[in-house]
This record gives sequence, C-alpha cells and structure tokens, in this order.
Amino acid sequence: MKDGNNSTYTKKIDLVVKRIIDAPVDLVWKAWTDPNHVVKWWGPEGFTSPSCTIDLREGGKYIFCMRAPAEMGGFEHYSSGVYKKIIQWERLEFTQSLSDKEGNPLEPSVIGMPPDFPKELTVIALFKKLKCDMTEIIITEHEWTAGQMYVYSLAGLQQTIDKLSAIVK
Repeated sequence: MKDGNNSTYTKKIDLVVKRIIDAPVDLVWKAWTDPNHVVKWWGPEGFTSPSCTIDLREGGKYIFCMRAPAEMGGFEHYSSGVYKKIIQWERLEFTQSLSDKEGNPLEPSVIGMPPDFPKELTVIALFKKLKCDMTEIIITEHEWTAGQMYVYSLAGLQQTIDKLSAIVK
C-alpha cells in the first residue's frame, strides 16, 4: 500500500480473542499466572510447554517455552516479556517477544519467522467475572501486521485458549 506521500506502509491491526470459560475468575486468573498451570495449556493444539517462569509484578518478567510436536520437528520456541500493569482477577498488560531461553528478545527472522512477524507486541488480557461462576476472557495483541502470520497466530491463540478452558473445568 502507498500513502499520500508515495511511501510504502503496512496496515497494523489488533488480534482479539474473546471466550467465555466455565470456571470462576480466580481459577482462570491462576491458570494464566501460575507457572505450574501455564505449562498445562500454553501453545496451540499438539504443542506442549516444558517450562515457564513468571515474576508476577509490574516490571516483572516471564518466559514461556513452547515445544512443537515430534512430527513437526519438536523444536522449542520461547516468548518473553515484561508485565506493565496488573489488576488481580481483572487485567494483565504485558509485552511479548520471541526470545532465547533466558528471555532475551530475538529478531523473529533469526528463528525463521517471516518479515511480517512483529518484534514486540503489547498484550492485554481482561478477565471479567460473569454470573454462575463463569469468566469472560478477552485477549488483545496490539499492532499485528495484516497478513498470513496474523491468521496463523489468531488460530494458535484460539487453540491455546481452548486448552486453557479445558484445564480449569
């Protein structure tokens, strides 16, 4: 695309997943913020999470590991970031980048990602208490480039939240 100055730009969009989970908000929050629970659901269908560290405080860091299934090569990828805002049982706001196992951000191209994969995202996870001990969760990843990686990431996040929903039942 071209703007009025004839320079090239890429449209940015937000990736949003909303889900109602049949579990109380405190349990969904714990599943999202306790490393012992995150390793049970992190990653899309077929992927596992062999390790996770979380320093749950504003300014604290997290590192999540995601392992591909053996038939896809069994590779491990890490994502990490910093918590910017935490309101218990209501809101998590954090950055997210692909990283090495120590949590140092990596250029996506270093691990074979295409040019439209963002170097860093701002993510907001909202947890809304509903009647009958249910929780609505809304995850927004800001500033994705519109393209194929957005589509893959949307599908992966939906599958990841399916796994989260299954462990809190």
